[in-house]
Amino acid sequence: MELFPMLEQFIFAGLKVDPEDLHHWVMGALGWLSHQRIVSYATFIDRTLGLTDDRLGQTLWGLTFPNPVGLAAGYDKDGLAVGMWDRLGFGAVELGTVTFYPQPGNPRPRLFRLTQDRAVLNRMGFNNEGAEAMAERLKDGQHCPTPHRIPIGINLGKSKITPLENAAADYGQSFRILRDWGDYFVVNVSSPNTPGLRSLQDASQLSIILEAIQQENQGHKPLLVKIAPDLEDGAIADVVNLAQTYQLSGIIATNTTINKRSLKTKVNPKTGALMEEEQGGISGVPLGDRSTEVIRLIWQHTQGQLPIIGVGGIFTPEDAWEKITAGASLIQVYTGWVYEGPWMVKRILQGLLDKLEEEGLDTLADAIGRNN
Repeated sequence: MELFPMLEQFIFAGLKVDPEDLHHWVMGALGWLSHQRIVSYATFIDRTLGLTDDRLGQTLWGLTFPNPVGLAAGYDKDGLAVGMWDRLGFGAVELGTVTFYPQPGNPRPRLFRLTQDRAVLNRMGFNNEGAEAMAERLKDGQHCPTPHRIPIGINLGKSKITPLENAAADYGQSFRILRDWGDYFVVNVSSPNTPGLRSLQDASQLSIILEAIQQENQGHKPLLVKIAPDLEDGAIADVVNLAQTYQLSGIIATNTTINKRSLKTKVNPKTGALMEEEQGGISGVPLGDRSTEVIRLIWQHTQGQLPIIGVGGIFTPEDAWEKITAGASLIQVYTGWVYEGPWMVKRILQGLLDKLEEEGLDTLADAIGRNN
């Protein structure tokens, strides 16, 4: 076991530190580092945690992704450490989820590690400083000593105080504010932690939101939609058809799941409540198989013509390879990175290179959808 995971497990298990408190500490440290002018530390981190190989790179939507491993939305909600994610080996980062209005999110505790399942339960509720604050931070970041060198995605959510019938305007306002600062944008209608949000995945509701954003967008920025793993296959097909109708650039599969039946953890050790009764979404290993199923379904429905970002249960190179060969052009990690530590990205990238050599493939793009 490597040093970082050992230290982190000690902090959680030995010192009983709340996961959200530790997250804030990590984000504060990364934010501080991104504003330092020490060239040597940046070079050291690059060499230690990064891996560069042209075989791993792709160009999608006119954007260059040096490797397929991105950081999923939810980790850097407010763009605090934009200048650090490429240093940590990532090929892209998705900021947010951000809402038009600043909001505190749901009451704490709202983030729980389920170590027996290699999973996380979260009911954060889109806590963030709002679209205006993110836009100002990204604007100031242009002058950061460690500017980002990878595509920046921005994940848009609905403000909790905005009625569902006004959701399209809410998303549109956030997009208008942030349009100049993101390389691609994601419509998040699949979080289980904002009341009623998942109902916006219904084709009739989602079409109104996509229409509002695309009117603002005029095709200038890639626009994707993030879907839930708990949708029936027919509903997923409806979303895919909408994505094609509104000329979306891709789909992110998937968000967290509300299905807790397969969990080994039956009682939340923090609250004492039965897991089946706990509110929130599950990420990590229990999500892995279903997210791969959804990726394969989308790839088959579109004949591989609509790029997919695969996320859910990725811990190892084998997990990443499974997502890619099912049809994902890019992948994202969150829970796996939390459990495995910052060396995880480099391990996955090296493992993908090994897989390419084993299969006799020239580039990672040749592996996309290969198992279909």
